[in-house]
Amino acid sequence: MTSLVQSAKRTISIEAQAIAALSERLDDNFTKACEIALSCKGRVVVTGIGKSGHIANKIAATLASTGTPAFFLHAAEASHGDLGMVTSDDVVIAVSGSGKTAEVINLLPAIKRKAVPIIALTGDAQSPLAKQADSILDASVDSEACPLGLAPTTSTTVTLVWGDALAIALLEAKGFSADDFAFSHPGGTLGKRLLLRVEDAMLKDFPKVSSDTRIDDALLEISAKSIGMTTVLKDDGSLAGVFTDGDLRRCMKDHQNPGAVPIQQAMSTKCKTIDQRSLAAEAFKVMEDNSISSLVVTNDDNQICGVIHIHQLIRAGLA
Repeated sequence: MTSLVQSAKRTISIEAQAIAALSERLDDNFTKACEIALSCKGRVVVTGIGKSGHIANKIAATLASTGTPAFFLHAAEASHGDLGMVTSDDVVIAVSGSGKTAEVINLLPAIKRKAVPIIALTGDAQSPLAKQADSILDASVDSEACPLGLAPTTSTTVTLVWGDALAIALLEAKGFSADDFAFSHPGGTLGKRLLLRVEDAMLKDFPKVSSDTRIDDALLEISAKSIGMTTVLKDDGSLAGVFTDGDLRRCMKDHQNPGAVPIQQAMSTKCKTIDQRSLAAEAFKVMEDNSISSLVVTNDDNQICGVIHIHQLIRAGLA
């Protein structure tokens, strides 16, 4: 087992050093690559084959999700018709460790004919691919983590980091926001955390009783609405407090006949509220931080408009 751990540590060390070395390669080529992508009126087409193709696919996905329209084009399929997806408004990022991959090199004349800018992501700055490129991102490495020096490992990691660096630089240059990101991820947890608001998940038909209600009557309201609490309202409809199962336990401990106790004597007056326009994720955090399961929701006029329970947020996919 020791040798296995040592092998893993060696791999991590080799790749970490290679990534760290990239900082010293940040020069005008990276700036030019960013400028090319920023001026793109179409999409960024990322192409490659083999292991480089897998990395190219990931780079395209990262670009697309961070505000730069992009897609992956398989280099082999491109030679058999898919190159028609590339327009003169696009930019091509060609990924090849050697810079000599035949399937990638064969695409260059057609891409050049369309006057499409090319960003080369390669491990050989003197390769045929690099010589045809408008900008070169140097993904060369001293050694692969693979002891045989055969399996692309360090080189693919470095290439992926270049892609991330480019995507994030473009994101910041465009002022891409969290809301923009959420609109690209509406079906996932990230999108829900960023888009879902309290008013979208709150219970509008919420439990409520007046401050002179007996606890036994309040329990009927709690049971009917099934969220384990009720709001307590003043005569003018404003919030007087909330009554939860914790308040009930304390009341049962202090009174022989708790059902007959007016709820205003047992309710909690220092209750947490949240604005209806707040993010649901913010409501979730308030509940977690205060070890509570529900919040009273208020509108712009500070009037009660609902209650949000942690179960609603869990069902909405925030947990």
